[in-house]
Amino acid sequence: MRKTYLYYTLMLSLLAACLSAAPRLTVVAVVDGMTADNLNTLRPFWPQGGIRILSEEAFQTTVSYPHLVYGGNETTATLMTGVTPDRHGYTMDTYFSRRDRMAHAMLEDESVRGIGTKERLSAKSLLSQTMTDKMRLTYPEAKIYAIGLQAETSVLLAGHAANACCWLDTENQQWVATAAYSEGLPSAAYEQNKSGRIATLAARQWTPRMEIPNYTCPTAQERKKPFAYRAGDVLKRSPEANTLVVELALAIQQAEKLGTDATPDMLLLQLHALSPLATSDKIASAEQEDVYLRLNQDLGFLMDQLNKRIGRANYQVLVVGRPVLGTDPQKLNEIHMPVQTFNADRAAALTGTYLMALYGHERWVDGAYGQSIYLNRTLIEQKRLSLETLQRQVANFLMDFEGVQLAMPGHEAMLHPQIGSTLCKRHTGDVVFLLQPGWQLIQDDKHVADRVIDDNPVSPLLYWSGTIRTMPEGKLDATDVADLIF
Repeated sequence: MRKTYLYYTLMLSLLAACLSAAPRLTVVAVVDGMTADNLNTLRPFWPQGGIRILSEEAFQTTVSYPHLVYGGNETTATLMTGVTPDRHGYTMDTYFSRRDRMAHAMLEDESVRGIGTKERLSAKSLLSQTMTDKMRLTYPEAKIYAIGLQAETSVLLAGHAANACCWLDTENQQWVATAAYSEGLPSAAYEQNKSGRIATLAARQWTPRMEIPNYTCPTAQERKKPFAYRAGDVLKRSPEANTLVVELALAIQQAEKLGTDATPDMLLLQLHALSPLATSDKIASAEQEDVYLRLNQDLGFLMDQLNKRIGRANYQVLVVGRPVLGTDPQKLNEIHMPVQTFNADRAAALTGTYLMALYGHERWVDGAYGQSIYLNRTLIEQKRLSLETLQRQVANFLMDFEGVQLAMPGHEAMLHPQIGSTLCKRHTGDVVFLLQPGWQLIQDDKHVADRVIDDNPVSPLLYWSGTIRTMPEGKLDATDVADLIF
């Protein structure tokens, strides 16, 4: 009996030691458009602030993605789950529904209501556990909150098990949320809505914080006339958006007492490093550089406040960039790498005409979306035709199109070493095609439909802890990031 008592006492002591050793608060910030090249360019010029602290003290590396990157939240899903789209199911921000032959948000969930918004979203369609889910399973009493600029990003950051997530509604200048989470709209967000804080920041004038010649890469136009915006007109691409996210994060931390007890908590933030006129993730203007400088200031304020409230030894910060725009097509043209366009709708129309010539005047194609052609399976079944035969015929037909690198039936594409990790069974079309480098996909003659933005893009990652100073050297795969904080 005494041995049993000593055994359980020892186990409880070890568990208490583990709990106390874990950081009390983990802050994860995904920064849209932040690149390692931009951080390196600005490294000598950082004033006091968060990015300067991270550049001097954090473990730093780059993250690569083992799947095609479209500039959407497929990267966020991979970072949060630690697996590729074929497993987590988030292949693009939207998917093609055979039911109504229309595009729908990947996270659309009609069973939940929006709070302050018409968007009805949840993480229900995300097939894998996220880092927030693992936190909840490990620490059931953990308090987990996600705050973002876009609905989909916020929900992916929150995962299935957060207390709440909210995002910025610029039209109504309010924080909004989804009822998919138990706490709905956090009380701190409600208080900010009531106070009109978003409207206050939106009314500010955004002008250069320095003289234009002091920036590293002002445009010729900026040299003639410095940029000037009313923040509310470009809110989600203004520095004020980052300020609002950080302010709400600190308000939630204070209201919910995050990081003040032995149970670890999490704050997940979507920030950005893009300006209103940016056509590339790479800094090409003073206004985009100004966003970085203000982001540095906001992150510095966040860390300074956490130092005062819970102590620098009691939290950790993980900051990772997310590819959004890739390389500016105009820049590629300037180095004689012309960017050409491939119209998915026209390809679908021509495919339909081709099948009419073979099988009669019927609607054989439901549509095209992303890099997939969707055949009319109901008609094919009614006509007692072989779906596999039509898939093969369409794939061969598409291979003759200029700009198509490969085309194959959907079930074969999911096993293909080049694109298999990018596809998910639920949303893959009957025929999948991949464009050659230098070709962009367009839809409706104007809409860029989830184009591949760059070959093998990488993101910067900075991991800081008040108690850990060194980590193993080397680059990371995006599927490794979720395990860093555990």
